Amino acid sequence: MPALHRHEEEKFFVNAEGRKEPLPSVHDPPTRELSVVVPSYNEEDRLPLMMDEALDYLEKRQKRDPSFTYEVIVVNDGSKDQTTKVAMQYCKKYGSDKVRVLSLVKNRGKGGAVRMGVFSSRGKKILMADADGATKFADIEKVEEGLKNLQPWPNQMAISCGSRAHLEKDSVAKRSYFRTLLMYGFHFLVWFLCVKEIRDTQCGFKLLTREAALRTFSTLHIERWAFDVELLYIAQRLKIPIAEVAVNWTEIEGSKLVPFWSWLQMGRDLLFIRLRYMTGAWQLE
Repeated sequence: MPALHRHEEEKFFVNAEGRKEPLPSVHDPPTRELSVVVPSYNEEDRLPLMMDEALDYLEKRQKRDPSFTYEVIVVNDGSKDQTTKVAMQYCKKYGSDKVRVLSLVKNRGKGGAVRMGVFSSRGKKILMADADGATKFADIEKVEEGLKNLQPWPNQMAISCGSRAHLEKDSVAKRSYFRTLLMYGFHFLVWFLCVKEIRDTQCGFKLLTREAALRTFSTLHIERWAFDVELLYIAQRLKIPIAEVAVNWTEIEGSKLVPFWSWLQMGRDLLFIRLRYMTGAWQLE
């Protein structure tokens, strides 16, 4: 089972007044309805658009329903730009009870950043959302409906995944032949080695119950791009129900994926996932 290693500086967050406060734990009882975890690496340019849209939606929803409580956790994954400074502006504007910035000492990868955010969350439900704002934040209502339709949840565990599979034909028309070949090759490996029921494992818009997040992320090993696949592989092995829901999605400039090398790393990680769980090197219990 993977251990969660935190540097001393990663055990605290800086509040709106500039003071350090200890981070909560996903092992504690929830005190918010929703936690939004936003992994961010060198996102000073793209983060404001996403945060403006997300917080505008969340604030309006809270005004309509005062019982709805939320937090947004921006996980700065060892950025070399002003990501922390940009995120802290939202902390100061909305208060550190609603917006928190967790700064990692060094880059862990998207999966590692999400895991750190999940383990520091207070929500009954936990949403993973990309910093680029490629998915319309209001589509959370679609994934919430997907989660609701899975009830009754076994042991209070369920996952609802946003999906871009319905947009695949249009996206192929805009991509180069090489990128299309890489995409289909990756989809085949995911299907063949790990996850068969989910068409789009890589959409960064996923909603989990607190219990499902605790169980899956406690077992998660992969910290880079293929972590979504391991997450869903674990969920399927544990018989956690999973919904796949179509969401709106727009490709945003500035992707951190390097077409060939990132796909190569992801392919290697898929083999690791299958082989290490099959051989017992990685355990589910």
